[in-house]
Amino acid sequence: MMAMAVRVLVLCLGLGLLSPGAETRPQRPPAVPSPLLALAPRLSRANVTCWACKALFTLLDMALKLKTSMDEVGHVATKLCIIMKIEPQDVCSQAIKLFERDVIIAWIDSILKPSEICGLLLGSDCGHWDIYSAWNVTLPDTPKPPVVPPKPPRAGAPVTRVLFLTDIHWDKDYTPGSNPDCQDPLCCRSGSGPVPPHQRGAGQWGEYSKCDLPLRTIENLLQHLQSQHYNMVYWTGDIPAHNIWQQTRSDQVLALNTITQLIHHYLGNVTIYPSVGNHESSPVNSFPPPFIHGKESSDWLYSAMVDAWKEWLPQEALKTLRRGGFYTVKVQPGLRLVSLNMNFCSHENFWLMVNSTDPAGQLQWLINILQEAEENGDKVHIIGHIPPGHCLKSWSWSYYRIVSRYEGTIAAQFFGHTHVDEFEVFYDADTLSRPLSVAFIAPSVTTYINLNPGYRVYQIDGDYPGSSHLVLDHETYILNLTQANESGTPTWSLLYRLRQAYGMDTVFPTDFDRLIGRFLQDDRLFQRYWFLFHKGHVTQECQQACKMAALCALRTGRAGDTKLCKDLHKELAYEETQRIWSLQKMC
Repeated sequence: MMAMAVRVLVLCLGLGLLSPGAETRPQRPPAVPSPLLALAPRLSRANVTCWACKALFTLLDMALKLKTSMDEVGHVATKLCIIMKIEPQDVCSQAIKLFERDVIIAWIDSILKPSEICGLLLGSDCGHWDIYSAWNVTLPDTPKPPVVPPKPPRAGAPVTRVLFLTDIHWDKDYTPGSNPDCQDPLCCRSGSGPVPPHQRGAGQWGEYSKCDLPLRTIENLLQHLQSQHYNMVYWTGDIPAHNIWQQTRSDQVLALNTITQLIHHYLGNVTIYPSVGNHESSPVNSFPPPFIHGKESSDWLYSAMVDAWKEWLPQEALKTLRRGGFYTVKVQPGLRLVSLNMNFCSHENFWLMVNSTDPAGQLQWLINILQEAEENGDKVHIIGHIPPGHCLKSWSWSYYRIVSRYEGTIAAQFFGHTHVDEFEVFYDADTLSRPLSVAFIAPSVTTYINLNPGYRVYQIDGDYPGSSHLVLDHETYILNLTQANESGTPTWSLLYRLRQAYGMDTVFPTDFDRLIGRFLQDDRLFQRYWFLFHKGHVTQECQQACKMAALCALRTGRAGDTKLCKDLHKELAYEETQRIWSLQKMC
């Protein structure tokens, strides 16, 4: 029985953690950790009874508390991964070795009980799953100020230009001419194997495949940006490549320092405001709350970030960055920036099995910052990596309440992570009838998967007394990989301007709500969105079911809320359109 229990844990290790990143399957999944979610269908197909499930996990719980050898668990996990052909042999062995210690320790420290796990895996008749039960943040009693509708600035008012970079994903082993279609989760590398006959190898500047970027492309981008004018830079993380089965902490620090130094070298005349992505850690997505100490803590990563970014951030910001990976700073008179660590809301962060209730007290801290800004008459920009609609449900809904309460203070929200070009509209938290904020989701610098490299520039109501600091427009630029690889000379060019592309006079929340309605009625306009969504490189059409799911995603700043999309799901259920959306975005 003990061997069988070990194999159950193996499934959690082997099936839920080997994919290279959440952005490759960015649907709104149930609020359960991915390792356990992957295990459920296999237990069901094996006809495991409730009694057997509880017996297995009781034995497993006892084995882990008795310090059963992690090497034994890892050895069996590797064998199963190879036998089931989950990944190639070297990926199986390296990934499981990398993940096993952190996952097992998180499991031991969690409050999971056999009945809770089996309730999740086999249904409520077998037990009650409540580790991610609903929780709420506490909002102050101070009444919400009267809502003042946004309006365009006066003619000739200053405009702030904000360069936005996200998801760079530097692959130090990218090799031109290598196999772009290998069996590993990441290709175009020195170990990707031979190129199949009559096929072309990876391009010099990048490739349309499951490949990240060589340093030459990133440096060329920064050289291009050096000649432009920006007032500040928002940089929302994911620096290392997707070879997550090979990465060590020293690899992650090398990536952090290499790209930071490049950005500082080419953009040193402007202040950069960074945030942490889910790929910065090793293992990937491993972000324990601050009360986890010792070897498993994130101290090594946050300390490296403090050292790398100390020229950009004041001491007060560095203190909270070192503690929990988030900070706030006054960037202009009347404008405060908040950089959130969105890994504390992530489905993929297995440490949240230990405690998922406002990890690190980050949301309560955010409320305090927003309340102070409201009292001082300041506006706030929020930046982070993972968009709120992709978060765990209770975190996402609590954040939604915060945005609703402080709509007059939060001027804009900026995120990345999905690698594509989209947005999330926020509505009044009580009625869901009035649009009040927009989370802008910018496309990636990396090509992963099947994309052109890209970046964005936001035009913001500028630095002057009484400025709204709202987004007025944005421009998205790309590197056409086909042209760059054929000519040998990369040229970064404008793909589109937001207002021009969609015929918008202003880009306030009501305008984005209307735009979703226009997409619904005008398929030509929606197909233009679909083209721009993929940074000008579309590999799959988006027909009716896909379209409904895409529009639902634009409304869903609150994870898993079917009410936001009820009028879109006349033929297919919400869950079915989300499944279709997941598959479409993976292509």
